[in-house]
Amino acid sequence: MEYTKLGRSGLQVSRLCLGTMNFGVSTEEKEAFAIMDAALDAGITFFDTANIYGWRENAGLTEEIIGRWFAQGENRRERTVLATKVYGDMHNNVDGPNHQPGLSSYKIRRHLEDSLRRLQTDHIELYQMHHVDRSVGWDELWNSFSHLQMQGKIGYVGASNFAGWDLAVAQGEAKARGLLGLVSEQHKYNLLTRLPELEVLPSAQAHGIGVIPWSPLDGGSLSGNIRRGDAGSRSGDQRWEKHWEQLEQYGKLCDELGETEDLVSLAWLLHQPAVTAPIIGVRTLEQFERSLRAVEIKLDESALKRIDEIFPGPGGEAPSAYAW
Repeated sequence: MEYTKLGRSGLQVSRLCLGTMNFGVSTEEKEAFAIMDAALDAGITFFDTANIYGWRENAGLTEEIIGRWFAQGENRRERTVLATKVYGDMHNNVDGPNHQPGLSSYKIRRHLEDSLRRLQTDHIELYQMHHVDRSVGWDELWNSFSHLQMQGKIGYVGASNFAGWDLAVAQGEAKARGLLGLVSEQHKYNLLTRLPELEVLPSAQAHGIGVIPWSPLDGGSLSGNIRRGDAGSRSGDQRWEKHWEQLEQYGKLCDELGETEDLVSLAWLLHQPAVTAPIIGVRTLEQFERSLRAVEIKLDESALKRIDEIFPGPGGEAPSAYAW
């Protein structure tokens, strides 16, 4: 496994991040335990979750599964760089009118305490805002997060689904307070979703923020299953119809490279300078074990150029993409 620093922090994380969104939903607890054990054995130390995983009335279930895995001992917690999130509705009547998605000092404190209890730990390495809440000022947000950092309950603060402008504002407000600010931005980014290259990635790089791509296979579109017919007929999904020709060309290129579409998609992300670690949200141990090879795949300039030709980006970085 390869490692890199998370943004401008001093924290070293693995180049692949284990996503746990399926744990307790489509992945049973026993299989989830096996996946997490295999991850540590393979050198993947970076685990990502969220308080809402498990979904609706089962929100928090995924964190509970991870907590029970930590409780098995053998330094599982100590060997893991743990990331979770706050923002969503936990469907808890105790939250009263504050149950709605959003951020506030009240909600951040309460939901962090609940996450710590479910995860059976006393601290989180990376605490992430699951979405921007522009109705709440940075005075409130940075005061809340810095207080939790001083208490030792969180190490670093990250963001998710922020625009490039939001990242810049967050860092400016942090700098004015003498704070480190954000160290990560978790964003949907893949070969079929390259719009973040226009502003989010340049902003992240300029402000020392590591990008953690979620949905690196675009919900399975880049897995190769569609071309092979493993995921149903071509006509079963209009999204796949739209990209069918691209996916056909991409499949042929991967055949020439001697690699599968899913692994090349992950490897391509690892070649992007702004990317820290794509999230591999596997459902089975077999899927996890397959994903490990992505770190070993090195794409030369010719392969990267052909990929760009098949999946053109948005046209460059802001503002040069649409101004001069």
